[in-house]
Amino acid sequence: MPAFTGRVRAFLFVIIAAVSGLCTVPAQAQDNPSGLKLPRFVTTRSHPINVRVGPGTRYEIAWNYTVSGVPVEIIQEFDTWRKIRDMDGAEGWVHQSLLSGNRAGVATPLIANGEVAMHTQKAETASVRARLSPGVRVTISECDGAWCNVAAGQPGEGRPYAGWVRQEELWGVYPDEEFD
Repeated sequence: MPAFTGRVRAFLFVIIAAVSGLCTVPAQAQDNPSGLKLPRFVTTRSHPINVRVGPGTRYEIAWNYTVSGVPVEIIQEFDTWRKIRDMDGAEGWVHQSLLSGNRAGVATPLIANGEVAMHTQKAETASVRARLSPGVRVTISECDGAWCNVAAGQPGEGRPYAGWVRQEELWGVYPDEEFD
């Protein structure tokens, strides 16, 4: 075997180690400052909220939210700014302090011009407590992957209606997502 200099020997060791899997390259870290998973659903915290075309106050305002509690999806993060997507697919940037981890959704019937049935229990055979028109906003307290416990009512009314809605008929929660 020929004699190798120290540098050549070290280089060959690195090559052999890399080929044999002894050297590992660290996985690329996901670029999200919060450390939370992306995408994820949240709600608007206050009003009005300016949604900007870029991550910072120097960017133009694209539109604004005039009410709080609107469900949005965080799809990207940059420093303290969050790129959001709304139910209509519009995207823009808001400061993290203007968003809340509270969960809300929007009734999205599977049948065109239909309604979303709110049941008294999480079963199709359970009594219907209310029928939600398309676009009605609900607060979501828990989901089990198939059903979500929600509350809906008119602003200023006493107690909202509460019950169970099929998860697939809500925008604001992922299919099979579970939380409580």
